[in-house]
Amino acid sequence: MAKRDYYEILGVSRSASADDIRASYRKLARKYHPDVNKAKDAEQKFREATEAYEVLSDPEKRKMYDQFGHAGPQAAGGMGGPGRVYTNGGPVDFDIGDIFGRGTSGFSSMGLDDILNALRGGGRARRRAPQKGSNVEYGITLDFMEAVRGTTATLKYLQPGKSGQPETLTVKIPPGVGQRAKVRVREKGAIGPGGAGDLYLIVHIRPHPYFRRDGNDIYVDVPISITEAALGAKVDVPTVDGMTTVTVPPGAGSGAKLRLKGRGIGKSGKDKGDQYVQIRIVPPKSISNRGRELLGEFQQLEGEDVRAGVPWK
Repeated sequence: MAKRDYYEILGVSRSASADDIRASYRKLARKYHPDVNKAKDAEQKFREATEAYEVLSDPEKRKMYDQFGHAGPQAAGGMGGPGRVYTNGGPVDFDIGDIFGRGTSGFSSMGLDDILNALRGGGRARRRAPQKGSNVEYGITLDFMEAVRGTTATLKYLQPGKSGQPETLTVKIPPGVGQRAKVRVREKGAIGPGGAGDLYLIVHIRPHPYFRRDGNDIYVDVPISITEAALGAKVDVPTVDGMTTVTVPPGAGSGAKLRLKGRGIGKSGKDKGDQYVQIRIVPPKSISNRGRELLGEFQQLEGEDVRAGVPWK
């Protein structure tokens, strides 16, 4: 069966640049490498693409191929032997025989990461190093203020693959971690032939009695009376740093937000969030006869039709 054209295999034109050829091969390697594709024809397609790339990435072999077809590269040094792949980082030694199973390294010992590393200029493709153990996820629960301010978490933990009693881990949790944030602890994952993976602490945050968080901003609902809303008032409100006083302007409506700049979560500067005091007007639960009279007088003197602009009128 006649071999397919190398340019056709890689899906590039005959005038394609070295960068275009490398990019196309990288895409095909990711698609058909046996590490990621278990289809019956994937390995064959990967071999074809690799053979085409080994020729077209070498200026001398490509020149011979353009002149003499498939016989050209073999005359210039043959297939399956040591060659040189040209990348942005310069020439990289690359033995195609390693991929096709010649010698001691073998096709099965070469992973996709090894191939892509060689394409990035990482040097001669080699047998895959012993694999580290897998990463491990472990859930921890923090109070709202612990997540805001940062804390030190202490946990009993038995590392997978390690015998004996659980060890005590002390992990610093940075300020401002969010819900489902991951805190990495190096080399405390499962133990493998090439070393241990990492441990990731998955943060869960308990809700606060009155603070809410949206990104780096903090929200708190503050009730005020109808007279405070009408006349304005100074009201003490909580922040994550303690109590402070805010000025409610006259005529504030229910749902109005008062911004406290830089009183949210995060480091100082532009990354620091804000706190928003959200006004909630609370009418009196009961009212005296005199109060009712005064409100009636107020309605006659200052009352306005607050529903004058509603769309259903």
